[in-house]
Amino acid sequence: MTAHPPAETAADFSPDDDLGAYLLAAIDDPAELTGRLCAIESVSGNEGTIADAVVTVLEAISAGPGPDLEILRDGDTIVARTQLGRDERIVIAGHLDTVPVEGNLPPRRIVLETGEAAGDEVIWGRGACDMKAGVAMALTAASALLDPIRDVSWVFYDHEEVDAALNGLGRVSRNHPEWLAGDFAILGEPSNASVEGGCNGTIRVDVTTTGTRAHSARAFMGVNAIHAAAEVLTRLSDHVADTVTVDGLDYRESLSAVGISGGVAGNVVPDECRIAVNYRFAPSKSAAEAEGFLRELFTGYDVVVTDAAEGARPGLDRPIAQDFLTALDAEPAAKLGWTDVSRFSALGVPAVNFGPGNPLYAHKSDEHVRVREVESATRALMSYLEKG
Repeated sequence: MTAHPPAETAADFSPDDDLGAYLLAAIDDPAELTGRLCAIESVSGNEGTIADAVVTVLEAISAGPGPDLEILRDGDTIVARTQLGRDERIVIAGHLDTVPVEGNLPPRRIVLETGEAAGDEVIWGRGACDMKAGVAMALTAASALLDPIRDVSWVFYDHEEVDAALNGLGRVSRNHPEWLAGDFAILGEPSNASVEGGCNGTIRVDVTTTGTRAHSARAFMGVNAIHAAAEVLTRLSDHVADTVTVDGLDYRESLSAVGISGGVAGNVVPDECRIAVNYRFAPSKSAAEAEGFLRELFTGYDVVVTDAAEGARPGLDRPIAQDFLTALDAEPAAKLGWTDVSRFSALGVPAVNFGPGNPLYAHKSDEHVRVREVESATRALMSYLEKG
């Protein structure tokens, strides 16, 4: 990897510039490339510009000394895949969008003076951690890869940070599932450049208590639905979350009230109260089983499912996944949050999370990623793709 001179900002372009060329100029330096990707604002719903630039980069890579790439596009989701006839295929994916900007663009390359990364050079700015560093890792690896031991599908997708119904990876899995076919998938979500296998599932429900409306001056004439919510909250606080071992990894579950609403006016005893509950369940359970557990826990109350997503088993028992752990000399951990590895799992493709960046800084105003972590993660990925 060639070290480019660090820029105070990476926003040295205008809307009229060739953004594909702007990215290609740093293709062999994943840290610099991270900053340049961040400089192209791509809040969810505004991924068109960055998607166009990534297509230009992939076309240039395909024309280079490495293997040709078949480039496919659905909206602002791009798939570029080798067709070398190898026995196995790796899918490497990352999303192009970010959450809204909080005064953290243009990006900067700086040395942190405080915090757990004090003294480290970082790329600071919206998307640096989640997950343009992972996208840069993938693009640099795609450019450098000359003779992979397995076929590779590179996937860059839109709308990850918003409603799941808009997710580009989900859209492609519905419209073109064959584009995502593979034997193993790596999602570049920030994981401190360590391997996090599978993910917990998630389900949200509204638990409703009911009462009888009355004037608050004559509260004895009514039944207060908010007071009745105390029993629901007690059941939640008394619950002891399980830790479930799945394929050798320990998935800690959690069950929480995440919202409560009720009341009509300041002088009315309310006749309805809703408690929003979120259950993060181990991937050994299905969403239907998680729903059944919640309905049993809240027996006697109206329970309505508002959102649910399956978890994903890590699939680390497969040789192709073990090769990845060996190449990285990594000890895997369970992914406790939900990620798009679940979408690959639903297609029968075991998947892990592996990307530079501390997820604790994702979506924060001081979002950043360490330069050395972007570089080391890229080297590790290259080692796996070249040697297995």
